[in-house]
Amino acid sequence: MTTLFKNVTAVLMDGADTVLPGAYVAVEGGRISSVGAVRPQGPFDREIDGAGCVLMPGLVNAHTHVPMTAMRGYGDGNNLQDWLHNYIFPVEAKWDDRAIRSCAALGLAEMIAAGTTCIADMYMHTGAIAQEVAAAGISANLSVGGVYFGAPEDFSPDACGDCANQRRLTEEWHGYNNGQILVDASIHGEYTSSAPLWQWMADYAHEKGLGLHIHVSETQAEHAECIARHGKTPVQILDEYGVWDGRAIAAHCVYTTPEDWAIMAAKGVSAIHNPVSNLKLGSGVAPVPAMLRAGVNVALGTDGVSSNNNHDLFEELKFAAVLHNGVARDPLALLPADALRLATVNGGRALGRRTGRIEAGYDADLILVDFSHLNLTPCHSVISNLAYAAHGGDVVMNMARGQVIYQDGEFFTIDIERVKREVADYALPRLFGNQ
Repeated sequence: MTTLFKNVTAVLMDGADTVLPGAYVAVEGGRISSVGAVRPQGPFDREIDGAGCVLMPGLVNAHTHVPMTAMRGYGDGNNLQDWLHNYIFPVEAKWDDRAIRSCAALGLAEMIAAGTTCIADMYMHTGAIAQEVAAAGISANLSVGGVYFGAPEDFSPDACGDCANQRRLTEEWHGYNNGQILVDASIHGEYTSSAPLWQWMADYAHEKGLGLHIHVSETQAEHAECIARHGKTPVQILDEYGVWDGRAIAAHCVYTTPEDWAIMAAKGVSAIHNPVSNLKLGSGVAPVPAMLRAGVNVALGTDGVSSNNNHDLFEELKFAAVLHNGVARDPLALLPADALRLATVNGGRALGRRTGRIEAGYDADLILVDFSHLNLTPCHSVISNLAYAAHGGDVVMNMARGQVIYQDGEFFTIDIERVKREVADYALPRLFGNQ
């Protein structure tokens, strides 16, 4: 299948922040084949006229927990520990694969409609999530969020459930559909595991050529308690066990230090910024401008809907774009183009994928944003409008890997009415029916 986008203003997300009016972008199979101001020669199977629209790379949600869509607004107004132990953990104990699949599909639909084409997800029942991702058509790096609460001296990978889950997920799903699904090794966090699991996951990632996904320094207490236990920060102690020796993503990084950033920059570790979740939970503000200056790749995530409370990455992008200016009292601390990079090209780099740019050879992960909408009129700067004024409802088309999966309010890969019925009739009664 070949597709030609015409009459569009294309935001390329190249090094020059190029905005190309009157652009032609050609797609062959799942890849972008050409980009330019002159119509390429030859016929196309499909032509999409994007007059009045901006074509940009699909958004990359580099840290989320998709099935937690079920918990939107549940337990709000509590501190983090009460929220987790009195609300979230008891509900999570009731999950089964059927409920996970319906809530994952609901979350994926929300993301797709708001312009996301690629995600990194960490959660349980990960094989069930993989089934929904495969059907939905977006790309995903999936991980199990490995935990180990036993005594370190008693650790055995054969007895640790998440080691078995990691092996199973990798064997069944890594590389699925020419890389649509990649599996990352994972450690939920320093505080939910210990050195033997860190070493095993690092070794397994190295053996299988996997990335690694972990929560890092999300709260002040987590960060301080790690230092009390080990005399080192989470980034520093995990480095001793080889966790950062391959491609890795560290979610949150709110309390990371300049010494941590030096390790992350040297090892190519990406920090995933989750501003809305961190603000809502009172965790703090990650030092994103300082990390960028230190050479750390920073990408963007929503975290779970339970702590956000939506999957609109445009909203996350705006928060990132304005938050750091306010904290630094400097309107130049994070420019609009910087914020766009967090949600696109930096996310692709974090996940080890050729996505996030409009360039020949990159995955055809592309979205159309309707600039005739009132909140985008007038337009003095396309990039500023995308960073400060756009929201997910402005997305009128989502193409993932060369396949149009959403257009003008219609989902082509998800039966959204069936999903909503399944969530209402099965998942919610199972999770909340006895409360």
